[in-house]
Amino acid sequence: MPPEARLGTVKLVGAGPGAADLLTLRAARAIGSAQALLYDALISEEVLALAPAACLKIQTGKRAGRTSMKQETINRLMLRLAQRGLEVVRLKGGDPSIFGRVGEEQAFLHAYGVATEIVPGVTAASAAAAQFGFPLTHRGESRRLLICTATAAGGGAFDIGQRAAEADTTLAVYMGRDQVHDIARRLIRDGRAPSTPAAAVENAGHANARAIWSTLEELPGQLDAAAPSGPVLLLIGDVTARAAASPSHRREPQRSAMS
Repeated sequence: MPPEARLGTVKLVGAGPGAADLLTLRAARAIGSAQALLYDALISEEVLALAPAACLKIQTGKRAGRTSMKQETINRLMLRLAQRGLEVVRLKGGDPSIFGRVGEEQAFLHAYGVATEIVPGVTAASAAAAQFGFPLTHRGESRRLLICTATAAGGGAFDIGQRAAEADTTLAVYMGRDQVHDIARRLIRDGRAPSTPAAAVENAGHANARAIWSTLEELPGQLDAAAPSGPVLLLIGDVTARAAASPSHRREPQRSAMS
């Protein structure tokens, strides 16, 4: 890059759960002024439509369990675009700081002198709770929210310690569809009651979101039977039982199938 060239900046932006009206104002402004947009596979068309017509749009294809652009390639692409002086938006589903590799991308860009800004977004657990009408914490029932991913780096097994098994913990497990049997088995082994209310939400925050209302013990079999194809969030804790009683819960919960 010539010494007189101006470096662009990279904004690491959370697109929220899908609907454009759940974007933060800051995120919407960032997308609306982007010269280059690198977006993940689950970003909705209505969000992408906020970008200028002349904006360079590149889908990175990031989605758990599917072929996607390698992280190293994404890093290099962001750097090249910034070195061309472009204002780059790296658009991620949900919140970029929750399993969005924002730390890795920020560290890479900073190593080359590229300025970054992180713009938060609505995460899937918040979107699911709001959409189906239950709280993530509730006085006398849940005093903590524990957010985790189903597997460790390198494909390790689900194991997040004793707090996850305590009755007053609401557990939100991202990317947990394929590990649901192991998750339930380990939580019950560690002391979580098999009758603990639990839910699996597919496409949280989207108009086509679906949910299973179940118990920790029965959820794995019911999720297998439902065979969801979209991203699935597991929510485990007494608060999920409040969905049926909430006036904002627009669908009658079914205990044995997707609603």
